[in-house]
Order: sequence, then C-alpha cells, then structure tokens
Amino acid sequence: MFKKSFAPIIPEKSKLLILGSLPGDKSLQESQYYAHPQNRFWKILAILLSVPIPMDYTSRVNLLHEHHIALWDVCEVAIRKGSMDTDILAESPNKIDRLLQDNPDIKSVCFNGQKAQKLFDKYFKRTAGIQYITLPSTSPANASFNQERLLGAWEVVRKMASTA
Repeated sequence: MFKKSFAPIIPEKSKLLILGSLPGDKSLQESQYYAHPQNRFWKILAILLSVPIPMDYTSRVNLLHEHHIALWDVCEVAIRKGSMDTDILAESPNKIDRLLQDNPDIKSVCFNGQKAQKLFDKYFKRTAGIQYITLPSTSPANASFNQERLLGAWEVVRKMASTA
C-alpha cells in the first residue's frame, strides 16, 4: 500500500507543467506515467497537439519534449490501497516549488484532476506570474467526462503548449 511517484519529466525550456496526484498501480507496475490502457491522458494530449497517438512510452515522453510540457505528480509518497485518488493517505509532496524555481520558463501549471489541485494547495503557495488551471481528470474513474468533454476542457493545453 506504500506508493512512490516517479522522477519528473522536464523538457528543456518547459512552458507548462502538468501535475497528477500519484501514479496508479498499473503505472507503477509499468514504471510509466499514465500506463493504464483506459487512462485518456496520452490520447487527449495527442489529439490536442494534432499528432498521432504515441503507442510506446518513448514516443510519449518525446511528445512531451517536443512540446515543452513537463510532467510530475504532487505526491512523492503516500499510502494508498489500489489506484483511487480518494484512497490517498499520509502523503508527502514532491518538491514542486523547487522545480518551479529551477525552471523559470514554466508559466502555467495544469492539474490533472481536482485531487492533484487540492494536494498542491495543501502543501504549496501559488507563485505570482504562474497561471494555475484545474482540469478534469483523464482517469477512467472520471466516467462523467467522455472524450469530447475532456477535449473541450483540456483545450487550454493546446494554447499553452509550444512547439520547438
């Protein structure tokens, strides 16, 4: 039940940071962000950026680098049975404040779901000059948001992402 997040993916000159809460069991098993086949993160991102959906993890990480999108989780460690955000207990945060200080080109932070935003606000103050946006979760547990609704809500990511 003890879960630990991954290292951040920080492309050079990242403009946007997307924060999740904590990797789910499938992601931890695969050592990959958003590895659950029903999580819509990679599909939504690819559609918004007008690129083919990356099927392998190397291509997924390359997509982030090409568009200067950083990716991390708010929790560094936590106790959680299963993969549900509602079951996160005794969490400790990653050093997101340090990441933002070390990467001053990041001007936008998007939270992949309300739990990521609530955990962030529990541990950090929002930095002046950075835009913070809470987006609906791409998790399959967020069944009330179909792909069309997710794309509409996540449209802001297209506007923030910058190509090389």
